[in-house]
Amino acid sequence: MNEATLTAASSAPGADEIIPAVLSATHEVFSTMLNLPLETVPAREEVSDPASFDGVVALVGVAGDWVGTGRISCSARFACQIAGALMMGPAYESVNEDVLDGIAEVSNMIIGNVKTFLEERLGSMALSIPTVVFGRNYITRSAGVLQWNVVPFRCGEETMEVRFCLMPKAAKAHPVARPEYLHV
Repeated sequence: MNEATLTAASSAPGADEIIPAVLSATHEVFSTMLNLPLETVPAREEVSDPASFDGVVALVGVAGDWVGTGRISCSARFACQIAGALMMGPAYESVNEDVLDGIAEVSNMIIGNVKTFLEERLGSMALSIPTVVFGRNYITRSAGVLQWNVVPFRCGEETMEVRFCLMPKAAKAHPVARPEYLHV
């Protein structure tokens, strides 16, 4: 790492900034846009991507001098409830295009609010268009992520997890191994 990268890395926002931003953004979206009560579950930091998953995952990229990813995951049933609440109606009966669009919009609001909070200190950043995945027994992976700030929530019997990572652009190193060759 060069000196500029080391300086940027030392001023990187930590869990003490990211987790409160995620908590605030998520509670705000759920109370004002969805009218759904949320209970916060203790947050944690993780250095690995989550294991296989059943349900809905939304990924939103963050770009600028700081880069990263916001990831929201929940069960299919909770995704249907969230989308119904967003449309001010009952929960959808099954995951369809409207549910996926609703989760994309909610993830955009939550991660966008986190980004706005962090921009006050880190400067301008942009968001990607959300990518939403639904299925059973699948894995998502964000290349180059060194550490996740993980904030789980509970709404009744349902749970949702918001993950966020952020690092200086220069520090984003893809941990893809170089091919090794054996010469015979």
